[in-house]
Amino acid sequence: MPNQYDFSKGKHGPVIVSTGKTRITIMLDNDVIGFFRAKAEAQGTGYQTLLNSTLRDSMRPSYVCKENEKPLTAAMLRKILREELNR
Repeated sequence: MPNQYDFSKGKHGPVIVSTGKTRITIMLDNDVIGFFRAKAEAQGTGYQTLLNSTLRDSMRPSYVCKENEKPLTAAMLRKILREELNR
């Protein structure tokens, strides 16, 4: 092992740059973390990925149908109401 190392070309910061993501520190309740860890393990994914997906879902406008990702129009609403009222 050399007595001295040359760090003149060294850089500060993370070794691997993660594009599109930002590292933050947040405090979450233990039961919330436990829930997401258990659910993620059952799905075979990471709990942070599941948290990110859940937060992204909450960003969607409430008038967007998740099945087909189209905005709910007046015509669609009328059709749904007619179907429900005929039951």
